[in-house]
Amino acid sequence: MGFLSPEYGFFLLGLTCLYWLIPHLQTRLLVLLTASLGFYAQIQMQFVWLMLGSTAVNFGLGLAIKNSRQRFKALLLGFGICLNLAILIGFKYVPFFASILGSTTGWQPAQELTSWASSNFVAPIFISFFTFETIAYLVDVYKGEARSQSFLDFAVYKTLFAKLLAGPIVRYQEFAPQLAFRPRPLPEHIAEGLWLIGCGAFKKAVLADNLGTLVDLNFSNIDRAGSADLWLALCAFALQIYFDFSGYVDMGRGSALLLGFNLPRNFDFPYFTNSISTFWRRWHITLGDWLRDYLYIPLGGSRQGNVRTCINLLIVMFLAGIWHGANWGFIIWGALHGLLLVGHRITTIACARFRRLAALWHSWAGQIVAIAITQFFVIVSWLPFRLPNFLDAQTAFLRLWGKVADPQFAQKIYLESLGVSASQIALLLVGIVIAMLVAYRCDRVRWHLHWQVKLFLVPLSLYLAAMFSPQKTLPFIYFDF
Repeated sequence: MGFLSPEYGFFLLGLTCLYWLIPHLQTRLLVLLTASLGFYAQIQMQFVWLMLGSTAVNFGLGLAIKNSRQRFKALLLGFGICLNLAILIGFKYVPFFASILGSTTGWQPAQELTSWASSNFVAPIFISFFTFETIAYLVDVYKGEARSQSFLDFAVYKTLFAKLLAGPIVRYQEFAPQLAFRPRPLPEHIAEGLWLIGCGAFKKAVLADNLGTLVDLNFSNIDRAGSADLWLALCAFALQIYFDFSGYVDMGRGSALLLGFNLPRNFDFPYFTNSISTFWRRWHITLGDWLRDYLYIPLGGSRQGNVRTCINLLIVMFLAGIWHGANWGFIIWGALHGLLLVGHRITTIACARFRRLAALWHSWAGQIVAIAITQFFVIVSWLPFRLPNFLDAQTAFLRLWGKVADPQFAQKIYLESLGVSASQIALLLVGIVIAMLVAYRCDRVRWHLHWQVKLFLVPLSLYLAAMFSPQKTLPFIYFDF
């Protein structure tokens, strides 16, 4: 029962009506918890027990940390973090670590474990985002933030179907007040929720999935593709992953808004940023905030000199790469972004020392160059992310420069499979970027559609999503992470 299915529409409609018809708050939350568990059970029934067990254990740890003496708080916090990381590593990284051990040492049991785990281990879809939220909760309780007083409240927070599978990462202290104060939604809130669902469906079905078809065809024929084809596919993937993930978040935020919950925004036009640092403040915002508050700052942040700051940036982005997946491609992607952040740090230091350089960099021409350089490196760094197999990524990278396509490539891939030419696809990508730029400028000048207009456009968005989605619907990319 995915977000784009008719079943989900009936599920959300029925739940929303039932939820607001129930006058008693605790009964409402119990219905919401049951619905969230039922929603996940349709996807991975075998892990419902893990979700409930982890929720109960972390709720108990929060109580213990809050009520313990100071000398035991750190021990309980350390135990809680290690326990949550052990569950994450156990389900997600055992085959990867075993393969490294087996290939480097030749140890036969490790090789056998790799083969067995690869065939038998299935990671829960929710595990990465779920773990980051629980760690944040325990750390915040340790620091003196309010802990949950009710297991029902905490369970609703942890299992809410709108954010369960792929975020956004929500902190309990931000979510808790919404559990206590439950006014009935105003018409403009309902319209905004439906508008977000419509926009998300359009992004995913019309844009992301159709772009994904092109990307899959090109990257599955790397040896036959020319440099222009691979650059086209790489730019298409940059847009695909943005529309895919932001579309999911939009639909999740819209679903939550219909139930009176306001989830945080996770994207803020990241492809119009002029530095890699700003890119990470506007791409997957809740993950960036988590990495900053629970990893970068505890490592020392930027308070211990430039060398230590650069090391901290490399560590954080290396771990961010591993978080995305147990594969060398994700690690390389994280390391590349770490190097880019170090480069931005060095550039910032140079601008602080040389005023002419700073003036040049902050001029309108300098800003255009900065945006172009930033997005060039962001797009290139998507290559190992899309091709996590190291040999595939290496082959594709080498073919980005000066390679001519197989004579039949254009005919087979573009004309026969897609029905359009490469130049038409390039123009389409330019048109998408221009439309994004218009939306960006409207957002920055705070020009928004009236809620009645949004409500009127929702059926059109859903109709376009149904009519122009490819026959084969692609899974959400971030479900793999």
